[in-house]
Amino acid sequence: MAEEKFKQSLGLLDATMIVVGSMIGSGIFIVSADITRNVGSAGWLVLIWVLTGVLTLTAALSYGELSGMFPKAGGQYVYLKEAFNPLTGFLFGWSFFAVIQAGSIAAVGVAFSKFAAYIFPGVGEQHVLVDLGFLKVSAAQVMSILLIVGLTYINTLGVKEGKLIQTVFTMTKIVALAGLVIFGFIFAASKGVAHANWSSGLKLGKLEGGSIVPYVGMAGFGAIAASMVGSLFSSDSWNNVTFIAGEIRKPQRNIGLSLFLGTLIVTAIYVATNLMYIYVLPMDAIANAENDRVGVTASLKIFGGSGTLVMAILLMISTFGCDNGLILSGARVYYTMAKDGVFFRQVGVLNKNAVPGRALWMQCIWASVLCLSGKYNEAAAVCYFRGADLLYSDDHRYIQAEEEEAGSGAAV
Repeated sequence: MAEEKFKQSLGLLDATMIVVGSMIGSGIFIVSADITRNVGSAGWLVLIWVLTGVLTLTAALSYGELSGMFPKAGGQYVYLKEAFNPLTGFLFGWSFFAVIQAGSIAAVGVAFSKFAAYIFPGVGEQHVLVDLGFLKVSAAQVMSILLIVGLTYINTLGVKEGKLIQTVFTMTKIVALAGLVIFGFIFAASKGVAHANWSSGLKLGKLEGGSIVPYVGMAGFGAIAASMVGSLFSSDSWNNVTFIAGEIRKPQRNIGLSLFLGTLIVTAIYVATNLMYIYVLPMDAIANAENDRVGVTASLKIFGGSGTLVMAILLMISTFGCDNGLILSGARVYYTMAKDGVFFRQVGVLNKNAVPGRALWMQCIWASVLCLSGKYNEAAAVCYFRGADLLYSDDHRYIQAEEEEAGSGAAV
């Protein structure tokens, strides 16, 4: 079996950090606004996230059973091929390379540079470095490509190097999110705000003008379903760990356990973050946050004018770690496809460090091309990508407006 050539260097902690790092993007700072508008009450806001966590845990445990049956590199590609037929696996694998994984890597890279531009304006999109008429290359695009190339190079050195970055940045992300929640409860929580928010209990309705308008008939079920779209996207990508099953020690045990622990940790963080929102912001403020940036609104409430800087740093950490996880895991799928004869044959080899180096560089090149396509700048302000649950804005005006409201006066 090809997987025998891989070094089984990843333990339970490493696998769990890949699950957590791939799941947490920026959705937790955004989608609560739309959920609140749909369900109205604090009780239902929390319940939506709890239900999402239960569904995610159920799916992860089911996937854990599959990983025990097929402890091979390739994950979902292998499962689809074995469950249906090679054609299904082939179609998924090429879609995964052309759009799903490479597109996510590019999108997260571009988003990283956008958030970095809040702190370092010189790497912003407004700085065009090359203008060929038909193609414009900005400093943000160059930075995103450098990020992808740098992370790809590190991952070609061996799985231990890739897992080190993943573990460090994911733990940093967890600590930062926990700190945001704790600081929110300590410095910005208000008993009056919390009492007013919880007074509606589990009343279900559309929040309009600060009042909850009850749904009629079955409309409430539709509102709940619509509310869970964003929360489910924010809890996606836990399956990335199955792509590297061939490099995990005791895969039959550790993959399923890492899926359970990782999704449980993320669910706990998401619920705690929303509880913090409820104790810091009125429900109307959550529902009508500027551009749905509930996290930014709460951060400004907690840290004042420095709130946007705190969020920019947190999102840079989040996108950096997320991109590393996507790069590390995605290349294993192309390697397995090549071994099956449905991808470029040259990709189906491991380098001297026992990682699919050619697959990593092919993925890097295509993701870099997508960074230069310009499509990300022309897209809508809100873009969700599988594997990143990424949301970004085409400009920074909302940040500047909120800083001015907070009295910081800082230019971004």
